[in-house]
Amino acid sequence: DDVLAIDRVSTEVTLTVKKDVPPSAVTRPIFGILGTIRLVAGTYLIVITKKKKVGEIFSHAIWKATDFDILSYKKTMLHLTDIQLQDNKVFLSMLNHVLSVDGFYFSTTYDLTHTLQRLANTSPEFQEMSLLERADPRFVWNGHLLREFIAQPEIHRFATPVMHGFITMHSCCINGKCFDWLLVSRRSCFRAGVRYYVRGIDSEGHAANFVETEQIVHYKGSKASFVQTRGSIPFFWSQRPNLKYKPKPQISKSVNHMDGFQRHFDSQIISYGKQIIVNLVNQKGSEKPLEQTFAKMVNSMGNGMVKYVAFDFHKECSRMRWDRLQILVDQLSEQQDEFSYFLVDSEGKIVAQQEGTFRSNCMDCLDRTNVIQSLLARRSLQAQLQRLGVLHVGQRIEEQADFEKIYKNAWADNANACAKQYAGTGALKTDFTRTGKRTQWGLIMDGWNSLIRYYKNNFSDGFRQDAIDLFLGNYSVDEVEPASPLHVKKDWKFLALPIIMVVAFSMCIICLLMAGDTWTETLAYVLFWGSASFGTFAIILYNGKDFVDAPKLVQKEKMD
Repeated sequence: DDVLAIDRVSTEVTLTVKKDVPPSAVTRPIFGILGTIRLVAGTYLIVITKKKKVGEIFSHAIWKATDFDILSYKKTMLHLTDIQLQDNKVFLSMLNHVLSVDGFYFSTTYDLTHTLQRLANTSPEFQEMSLLERADPRFVWNGHLLREFIAQPEIHRFATPVMHGFITMHSCCINGKCFDWLLVSRRSCFRAGVRYYVRGIDSEGHAANFVETEQIVHYKGSKASFVQTRGSIPFFWSQRPNLKYKPKPQISKSVNHMDGFQRHFDSQIISYGKQIIVNLVNQKGSEKPLEQTFAKMVNSMGNGMVKYVAFDFHKECSRMRWDRLQILVDQLSEQQDEFSYFLVDSEGKIVAQQEGTFRSNCMDCLDRTNVIQSLLARRSLQAQLQRLGVLHVGQRIEEQADFEKIYKNAWADNANACAKQYAGTGALKTDFTRTGKRTQWGLIMDGWNSLIRYYKNNFSDGFRQDAIDLFLGNYSVDEVEPASPLHVKKDWKFLALPIIMVVAFSMCIICLLMAGDTWTETLAYVLFWGSASFGTFAIILYNGKDFVDAPKLVQKEKMD
């Protein structure tokens, strides 16, 4: 009978009853309230208008939110100037951009933000809390949008905590024994953003692109889970786009790295126990200083709970020798057996706990990281399925063709989802994850994705970063602010230089096609226009940082 009422003028949110709703009211179905946000025109309510069922976790329905609506409290925009109207439009397009990125999941009866192990080790008071109160704030992407709801416990049940990432569920059979297999990746909303604008950690120790991935097996009432994490190299470094294909990473020289580094690992140990760092970056070239600094800092920290393993993925697997990944898996096997996995039997008794996690990283924590995580997860699954009696002694998962196909495709889909959310395109190297082999077609697709990544990282990521900062509350719109940060005056060279380059290059081609009276005359023209186009291109490249699409709302340099 309860009804949530929002006063469009005072923005007050209260509980009322059905009979208070006027008969003339327009009714439309929604599937959840994402929250509220203030823009230039006033407050907006964001609601879920379409959902798709992903499956069920222990009889709880899990949904993917597939469409949203942003509803204005104000019924008219007449109170705004033209510039304010324009700004409001840009902010709305930012919100729509974030909501259009695939991967928002929710459940009205199950806490998606916690692992099985965390949920099993809770108090009765915790079980009594609403989903909003008990959710892990790292993985609630609409936490900022729900801040007004959090303050009023009586309306909690109207608010839907939403996680961002990837969930897939499959009913599988091996040896005639059927079990549910799930993969859940939860992206952290702390230090969230896009590939080149958000690297390393912040002063609180939150790592960029931090993702917790949990693999769950449910068989005859028994539940098993194996958790891994990924996250950017946890000290202060940046890699600003500057038109180069691979910008050089810069390690900050002016800050004390150890504070944030220690905070990061303290929180990891509290959440997950022992830590094995699996660092997959190149040990030569521009990535080398990052690897060396990481190794040095783990040594200086001297924490027995944190162990460091470096594996130069590209060098070891060069020339398609992907079988060499087994070297790393074998190297980690003893530690993995010691960490174990979480297991609870059909009576609800905890049989085994996971004592630690592998924290994998490469540069982006996408492609290389996902390949390694899928191999470690398979090894854990092998042990779980044998213990549960699904696999016979001596049987291997790799030999179960049907399940192996489901497994590989799910991990490749997980890689794609995480990559789209961080880098703007699907993942690279998914042909190996899907088939166990590196293919020529896979290399072509990687090339195509790399090109799209290059374009997006240089010419549209500023907008994407601003959109995430607005959505997560890192930037708040001030209605009375006279000068909006959206209006940044561009220098004359931004227009002039590209035009000069295009004109010079065109003239160079025309001179080649329409030869002069003598070859020396033609050569002189071609050399003149060719050097003009090359010269302007060199100037543009030298000032690359000024030509890329940079974020306008939050000064990322200050955060680094």
